[in-house]
Amino acid sequence: MNNTLEIAESYNLIHIRCKAWNAIGNVNHKRGSYKNALEYFEKAIDGNEKLGDKLAVAIVYGNLGNLYKDLGSYDKSLEFFEKALAIYKEFDDTMGISRVYGGIGIVYSLIGSYEMALEYYRKALVIHEKLEDKSSIANVFGLIGTVYAEQSSYQNALEYLSKAAKIQTELGEKSRIAGVLANIGGIHWNLASYDTALEYFSKALVSHQELGEKSWIANDMANIGLLYSTKNYEGYDISKAEDLFRNAIEICQESGSKGRLFFYYKSLADLYESENRWEDAFVYLKRYIEIKDEVQSEEAKKKAALMEQQKQAAEREKEIAIANAKHVATEELLHNVLPPSIANKMLSGSKLIAEKLSNVSVLFADIVDFTKLSQRETPEELVEGLDRIFTEFDTLAEKYGLEKIKTIGDAYMVVSGAPEPREDHAEVMVHFAVEMLEVMKQFRSISTGEQIQLRIGIHTGEVVAGVIGKKKFAYDMWGDAVNTAARMESHGEPDRIHVSEDFRNSAGDGFTFTERGETDIKGKGMMKTFFL
Repeated sequence: MNNTLEIAESYNLIHIRCKAWNAIGNVNHKRGSYKNALEYFEKAIDGNEKLGDKLAVAIVYGNLGNLYKDLGSYDKSLEFFEKALAIYKEFDDTMGISRVYGGIGIVYSLIGSYEMALEYYRKALVIHEKLEDKSSIANVFGLIGTVYAEQSSYQNALEYLSKAAKIQTELGEKSRIAGVLANIGGIHWNLASYDTALEYFSKALVSHQELGEKSWIANDMANIGLLYSTKNYEGYDISKAEDLFRNAIEICQESGSKGRLFFYYKSLADLYESENRWEDAFVYLKRYIEIKDEVQSEEAKKKAALMEQQKQAAEREKEIAIANAKHVATEELLHNVLPPSIANKMLSGSKLIAEKLSNVSVLFADIVDFTKLSQRETPEELVEGLDRIFTEFDTLAEKYGLEKIKTIGDAYMVVSGAPEPREDHAEVMVHFAVEMLEVMKQFRSISTGEQIQLRIGIHTGEVVAGVIGKKKFAYDMWGDAVNTAARMESHGEPDRIHVSEDFRNSAGDGFTFTERGETDIKGKGMMKTFFL
């Protein structure tokens, strides 16, 4: 007992530590301490893997995807996002799936694959709207707005960013509101509404400084620097712009983030070029090219595209496997409920299956005094008993190549010579009926201990057979031969095989029949019948 408690306490302790490591990793990420963040995320993954907590591992994978995104390692970012996505799909965690879709969309946006970015954002939005998750809906609105801004579709961008800001303000999400404000400022800068742009950039910077989010602080500083370096702006100030760009670069260099660093280098190079400071411009232009080629290279795009192709190929293979499994399951189901030849016809596309069979033998069997028996036994005992009896009959039917048509309550119907015709249909039916009576000797009433008796009737003649139903298929048959066989059973006697004259004649001379004489058969009139 003590050992069990110790194991439980150890598990809980590791679980708490893993949650703490993940949380510390997130705090370091927001503060721009990417090396520390990576260290704690790796601890969290190692601990959660030891616990076997796959969903917790997926959460950390997603955080690593975001971390490598900010570091500009987009191939590694996508790799971790895909790992997280696989686990979330395994557990059908729709919230997790939608979060990863958003992260993948951001990566595609950063490498300039805007259509792919929008595709993933829309996938995420569909899930968030179903879940009525306002916070996540607003976040995706903001992401879609930034893509439209990158594509210079400013009206659409403002529409989505404004929708995001409205929801986030209602929810009091300071960090996300600040991000949206920064993006709205960028649109106003592009539209030459410089004072409005400065207002939004400044609000965003104050918020991000209060929150200590370094990567966003760098972004806000660079945006304001860009504004001050715009000659058409009344507040044009080269020294302010230079200081802001250098501060943004310093923050990125301290954290090791390359995701936006190349943009800050380019902004500073452009500034020096406008001032004819050619040597300084060349230095920062060179740095811009080096970093941009690293994080936005064709190779990076190719890697991302290859990963997407591989993922889509894997999804297609999975869909094909599921479709094949469904097909196999359908085949197995049809072969379980229908004769093989009929099942094959249905699988090949036949819509209506019906045929006339001129010479078959039909048998009905019924348990004697079943109503009284059912009243003396529990439902469980009754069902179990019927199942055992009918399973024995099914085994005999398979042994003799007969086709069970159906069971109705305690009645059992089987046919010989359908759906595949056979000349010895009556002969094999005799053997089957005799063995049915032999099998029944092992069954006794639980309540009384008396042997359970069977009444059997058989007739030979013409039937119409076919499949009925659209969802629950059944192979059935109709006609005078079916009705007469049923009458042979109902007018028979316990533990005896009652047959028509037609069946006696079809069975041949190898069996002994006792003439019962003329019997008034309901619905048929006087008939000469026999006992086997």
